Amino acid sequence: MSHLVCPHCGAVNRVPDERLAEGPSCGRCKEPVAPAHPVALTDASLAHYLDKTEAPVLVDFWAPWCGPCQSMAPHFEAAARQAPGVRFVKLDTDANPVASRHFGIRSIPTLILFQGGAERARLSGALPSSELLRWLQSNGAA
Repeated sequence: MSHLVCPHCGAVNRVPDERLAEGPSCGRCKEPVAPAHPVALTDASLAHYLDKTEAPVLVDFWAPWCGPCQSMAPHFEAAARQAPGVRFVKLDTDANPVASRHFGIRSIPTLILFQGGAERARLSGALPSSELLRWLQSNGAA
């Protein structure tokens, strides 16, 4: 059983681990609580999401003007579909400078893997989905 924060309304949901790949819905707003694609979060929602989600969370710190960020986006999306036990999050560093400063983001794209609200691993630079999934596995997340 995992606690997952709904990326739409912020409600904490209890979801059996074996049901994560079935597309569970939020008990409050009925939106998908564990979508098979990255979700966009903000300065206001990131801390709560990280603190209350028990599953591993991979955050892609990116910006719309960044070429490597744009080229990695489809790979990040593909990895999200292949790793249902990991929550994939995107945070636009231009629109969300507080979280970017808090986590010391100096270059983009930067990927940070969190577990139970704590940083477990960090990587800067664009990766294809196969390498991203290997990196997650090497850090015990996929």
